[in-house]
Amino acid sequence: MQTRTLGRNGPAVSAIGFGCMGMTSAYGQPGDRQDMIALVRAAVERGVTFFDTAEAYGPFANEELVGEALAPVRDRVVIATKFGFDIDLQSGERRGGVNSRPEHIKAVAEASLRRLGTDRIDLFYQHRVDPSVPMEEVAGAVRDLIAEGKVGHFGLSEAGVGSIRRAHAVQPVAAVQSEYSLWWRGAESEILPTLEELGIGFVSFSPLGAGFLTGKIDENTKFESTDFRNAVPRFSPEALKANMALVDLVRGVAARKGATPAQIAIAWLLAQKPWIVPIPGTTKLRRLDENLGALAVELTAGDLHEIDEAASQITLQGARLPESALKMTGL
Repeated sequence: MQTRTLGRNGPAVSAIGFGCMGMTSAYGQPGDRQDMIALVRAAVERGVTFFDTAEAYGPFANEELVGEALAPVRDRVVIATKFGFDIDLQSGERRGGVNSRPEHIKAVAEASLRRLGTDRIDLFYQHRVDPSVPMEEVAGAVRDLIAEGKVGHFGLSEAGVGSIRRAHAVQPVAAVQSEYSLWWRGAESEILPTLEELGIGFVSFSPLGAGFLTGKIDENTKFESTDFRNAVPRFSPEALKANMALVDLVRGVAARKGATPAQIAIAWLLAQKPWIVPIPGTTKLRRLDENLGALAVELTAGDLHEIDEAASQITLQGARLPESALKMTGL
């Protein structure tokens, strides 16, 4: 497995990581626990070393699953988890909003360590920026945890460039995580240039556009009632129909390359910068193998130019998140 380094002094991880959220929440019914543990271990066997979870996924259940799955190989992998939502650490009640008070960050770290069954969190992200807590205090709290040996590296998720710079000035940021794919390229205008300047890695979640870029979803697709995509504007039937031109573009490249649309979407991301690491998620072994197959797909400069030229002619419709969730990003 190829590796990439997150940040100037961050962890070396597999070029493709594993986003574990969907195993316990977000995309309808969670997978069978033992099947999901087996899938995580299968990923390790195939060379994946970077696993992404969060206290908010479940809440708590995802960390517990990931911790159990990776316990036998703990020293071979990098585990990333997150703090920052206002969740009762005893009951799991979601109080709404965010909470990055330093004392809460440290309490979340202790709880995550217990759930993961480990003595360290390799990469600890602030899940969403808390406007009520100065970023210097957030970064200082994580710096304390790093000094105590409980956290390896600091990360930010869905943060704006101002927050990134303020955090990095106090405690070097190893990675910023946000959505990035052919379907949503908002990170290209300000985030990616800032990260390149500062020497910070980028972790791309939803590299397949929450499944859209696989070519398996169209305007007739029905999601389970608990699937978050039901509330996302770009997954409305009208938006899906309008955006199929992008899928057709990816399909065309895939056909020429002897690859699948998902592999082209991931290969395109890998070709953007050597410090970008996509973290596709799945609950199926065949999809894991398909995703990892993107490493064998070589997109030439001509291919990339063709994709960008064609994509620039497509007007995409629908916001990537509900309005309430969008308001929590880019702060």
